[in-house]
Amino acid sequence: MKPKGLRERLANGESLICGEGYLWELERRGYLQSGVFTPEVVLDHPERVTNLHEEFVHAGSDIVEAFTYYGHREKLKLIGREDDLERLNLTALRLAREVADAHGCLMAGNICNTTVYTADDPAIVQGVRAIFKEQVEWAAQGGADLIIGETFNDLGEAKLALEAIKKYSNGLPAVITIACYFFDHTSDGVPIPQALKELEDLGAEVVGINCGRGPETMMPLLRECRKVCKGPLAALPVPFRTTEKEKTFHSLTDPKTGKGAYPLDLSCLQSSRSDIRQFARDARDLGVQYIGLCCGGSSYLLREIAVEYGRHPPSMKYAPNLEKSFVLGNDLNSQSAKVWHAMSGKGAGNGGAK
Repeated sequence: MKPKGLRERLANGESLICGEGYLWELERRGYLQSGVFTPEVVLDHPERVTNLHEEFVHAGSDIVEAFTYYGHREKLKLIGREDDLERLNLTALRLAREVADAHGCLMAGNICNTTVYTADDPAIVQGVRAIFKEQVEWAAQGGADLIIGETFNDLGEAKLALEAIKKYSNGLPAVITIACYFFDHTSDGVPIPQALKELEDLGAEVVGINCGRGPETMMPLLRECRKVCKGPLAALPVPFRTTEKEKTFHSLTDPKTGKGAYPLDLSCLQSSRSDIRQFARDARDLGVQYIGLCCGGSSYLLREIAVEYGRHPPSMKYAPNLEKSFVLGNDLNSQSAKVWHAMSGKGAGNGGAK
């Protein structure tokens, strides 16, 4: 049975969970290069992409997103694989469609920031339009149920992405999210809430914020956006412990060395499961209908969001049960208590637990 579409689910007041973070997770697994972050893994190791799609669905994702992020013409030029552009996009869409169909999920095409957009250069603007056009057309050809346009820090580029979806997707719904970096406005000087409202007024079915900020620094801005945007709101933070002083994961410093942690040493600043659960709880209370995690996200953290949103994904079969732990359970014997005291540094010194 074909699943209900995005528009119908949103109109019914339902929420949707979207597993993202493919770039960072596949880099951690040794199948993608940090720096250029191009998705040639789709062609070189397609089984790894399928596996990650399956993981996110197992953790509760309602949407399988085709891994075409940075799979556009400008990025593939950098690695000498521009000739693989169409094949990469259509393969990514096929992999996502297969997993979505197997599990009754929606499948999303994906476009993103081009890294070359310059508002005052007509030739570049036309080039950006062409990039979006071909990727949107491939997404429609590949059977997408919706198209995600994400990580735009210029409102102008986000509008071009939405324009392309409206013009070339054969009527597919659009999810458009802005990447909010250190300041609460876009690179072209528009306050984030106003930027989202403009995109909403232009016909995006969902607008919101992705990437850049962690849960602690994204939530206050989401609350401001909620005051302005009346339709479905999206929230996809990076799972890192950003603060008011270091608002983005790009600005985080290693607490031990004081050096910048982005991009290779961020693991020491990873959000905890409890951090993600609290963010999901706050987002749910705010009425966020479209939620997930961006760069750095993993399936075990996505499960925390799913549970907070009232889901019981398949991976809950393996959710932690510390009552059965031999050192943290409810019925510890004297030896287990002694071991736990040794592990945790508690107890009576050399003699262990008494």
